[in-house]
Amino acid sequence: MTMPEDTQDDRLVVFFDIDNTLYSANHKIAQEMGVRIHAYFVSLGLSDEEAADLHSQYYTQYGLALRGLQRHHDVDPIDFNEKCDGSLPLEEMLKPNPRVRQLLQDIDRSKCRVWALTNAYRTHAERVLKILGLRDQIEGVVSCDYHEENFPSKPQPAFYLKAMQQAGVRDPSKCLFVDDSFSNVEGAKRVGWIRSVHFREVGLETVEASHAMRISQDQEKLLNGDEIPVIDDLQQLRELWQDIFV
Repeated sequence: MTMPEDTQDDRLVVFFDIDNTLYSANHKIAQEMGVRIHAYFVSLGLSDEEAADLHSQYYTQYGLALRGLQRHHDVDPIDFNEKCDGSLPLEEMLKPNPRVRQLLQDIDRSKCRVWALTNAYRTHAERVLKILGLRDQIEGVVSCDYHEENFPSKPQPAFYLKAMQQAGVRDPSKCLFVDDSFSNVEGAKRVGWIRSVHFREVGLETVEASHAMRISQDQEKLLNGDEIPVIDDLQQLRELWQDIFV
């Protein structure tokens, strides 16, 4: 991956996932999203059971239900976004968290740049960041481009390489990353983002591919047996990444 010299920046880049990371899972956004995605599958003529099974299959196979819908059902991703992410009453469900804002403000910008990295469409990402009062703390947003055929998403390697290109960073070891999905963190580690962290709020309920589940305290491991650092409060990043905080 080559980049023009004038795009290079020697600082580290920390990529924050947005949903269920910059805000807590206890806001139950994932549950509301799951209801809307399930309804979208049903609107294609599927039964409730068929919709649940197919949602799970696509999530497992592609990492994002929409990619399966787009590939096998010729679904318009913009229509999907409007009826799922776009219909969420986020202004009623989310509010700014001063502790998270302070965390981002305390990152030393002479050493590190702050970006967001999400599998959502750009409009959803921008909407969430605005509601949380964090948009001014984020230098750039890497999101899924629904206009691109077969667009990449986490945990595909191409998505992390796209993030590096957009942020103008060549060395993957300069990328720090935190996400609530183990598979997304695992994917980041595979492309050399060695300082990746799994944010896991043990005991809270979330939804994965339309299935409600309690966030487990069991520690997943990479295929080589290495453990990924796990936190249950973003403030713990101050200890894990001491070098980037003032």
